[in-house]
Amino acid sequence: MLNSRIPGRNFLFVPGPTNLPDRIVRAMSVASEDHRSPTFPDLVKPLFPGLKKVFGTEKGHAFIFPASGTGGWEAAITNTLSPGDKVLAQRFGQFSHLWIDLCKRHGLEVVVQEREWGTGNDPELIEETLKADKNHEIKAVLATHNETATGVTSDIAAVRRAMDNAKHPALLFVDGVSSVASLEFKMDEWGVDVIVSGSQKGFMLPAGLLLMAASQKAVDAGKSNSGRRAYFEFRDMIAQN
Repeated sequence: MLNSRIPGRNFLFVPGPTNLPDRIVRAMSVASEDHRSPTFPDLVKPLFPGLKKVFGTEKGHAFIFPASGTGGWEAAITNTLSPGDKVLAQRFGQFSHLWIDLCKRHGLEVVVQEREWGTGNDPELIEETLKADKNHEIKAVLATHNETATGVTSDIAAVRRAMDNAKHPALLFVDGVSSVASLEFKMDEWGVDVIVSGSQKGFMLPAGLLLMAASQKAVDAGKSNSGRRAYFEFRDMIAQN
């Protein structure tokens, strides 16, 4: 429950960060844990099965990083792609725009399909583009599930069907920062390879945690790519968790 009568309580009327439930606020008064203590994994490891349920995956790998959703975008591309690789993205809001910008900064070639703000992903256009990519130069499709700037939710299952109809092997990356834990998400059923979320919206937790999951296909892509990463190395996290 949210108690609006607590003196000094700041109430936010924005998509995120969301207002914290009272029990979360009370939990924050507990003394800090030593994150390098040998007992710290006892606190963190039990979180992963529940996190996988939220993402709708039994086969994928869940990750928790101290970071934001932007860090998740970077983790997705640096663990799977190499500079010069081509990706497909549709721009229809501020956050789909920022993801495209980040890809360009990492040296990726981005095929940008402009969409009117207030619309969402166009699966038919994605299918048409992938069918035309006979040599499979496009290595990933970037899809924003819910565009925070406009509130428009896209049909990720339809994006996957478009990719399957095109018989294209590209990875499917999804920004679910403002959708996961608020809307149902089915990573396995929808064939999502990387899902990115954060603690500060649907999870109703303090900002600062990157919550994400990757398919085995995405993890395996990291064995041969040349994207530079250290902090966001999926395989290191899998080995420890």
